[in-house]
Amino acid sequence: MIAATRIAISLEIAAMSRYLIEREFPDGLSIPQDAEGSKLCRKVIDINAEDGVTWVHSYVTPDCKRTFCIYDAPTPEAVRRAAARNKLPISQITEVRVLDPYFYEQPADRGRGTTR
Repeated sequence: MIAATRIAISLEIAAMSRYLIEREFPDGLSIPQDAEGSKLCRKVIDINAEDGVTWVHSYVTPDCKRTFCIYDAPTPEAVRRAAARNKLPISQITEVRVLDPYFYEQPADRGRGTTR
């Protein structure tokens, strides 16, 4: 049974997708910007890794009540499992792709009158 689970997780990891995870924190999210905050984030990263989930980065609203987190994961279910173990809420999961507006520029156009 354990071997079958490991094989299933290995197959999931092979096919990563990117997800936007929306979370709500009614009392506000508070992560100290010190060693304790670093330890909290490391714990989330380690627990996520058990399901092949990678926390890329997050955006936090100024009032700290909502976050928009970018994750790489094999499936939305893997994100949900990791979030449950981390005791983190999930309001919505959306699979996303990157749209880079600079992709459409011709090489000669780069740097002429454009800012990044």
